[in-house]
Amino acid sequence: MSLAATYRLGLHLFWRDRAMLAGSVVTPVAIAVGIPLLMRNVRADGIAAATDSFYGSTALLLSITAFMNLAVVLTGRRDQLVLKRLRSTRLTDAQILVGEIASTVTATLGLLLACLLAVHAAADVPLPPDPVAFAGFAFLGALTMAVLGAAWTAAIPRAELAAAMTVPVFLLCGVGAGAMGPIAALLPSWAGVLFDLLPTTAAARAMRTGEVAGPLVNLALWLAAGLGALRLWFRWEPRRS
Repeated sequence: MSLAATYRLGLHLFWRDRAMLAGSVVTPVAIAVGIPLLMRNVRADGIAAATDSFYGSTALLLSITAFMNLAVVLTGRRDQLVLKRLRSTRLTDAQILVGEIASTVTATLGLLLACLLAVHAAADVPLPPDPVAFAGFAFLGALTMAVLGAAWTAAIPRAELAAAMTVPVFLLCGVGAGAMGPIAALLPSWAGVLFDLLPTTAAARAMRTGEVAGPLVNLALWLAAGLGALRLWFRWEPRRS
């Protein structure tokens, strides 16, 4: 089995797992498209409200489809000894993880682009001022969150707890980017500063405005932290009781 085969297998399993599709695709896409469409029709400032809602919801899509999905999948495969068996093949550890991460990033990037086109057509959300920055930061945001999701598996003791242990992450990401309404405005000012440090907030801001420098530094630091955590603490098999 080659790296390309691992990538294709991960992508194939992503779309074939009906249980995961409901949580990793249907739910975030429904939020990213449905809420802006609702805002467009019920608010006086419909287009502006729909735009705010869409770009906020990109943080939810990144945290659910990239972070949560990969954390749950890798934890399940770890506990089922799938990862251990893959290590007995000619694949290196890096190739196994790269294949899994790349397939998740591809799916996440495709969903982000599809949602953008959907809200543009259905809710009149304007296309981003810098399409290249949108695509680039959608990719970088998906990559960063997928790496962090893989690293997060080290903190998950068993597969049954994987979904529950990712919930706080996507709640924080959603609140920080404004996907859940003006909750952040009701919190102390220091909370807003912390929310701005989240990788999903940086990615959403860059996708919307085309800003490069600040979000790029933010995502690079988070990506480096995730890769370091993967190298130090990633587990290939369950803990022995």
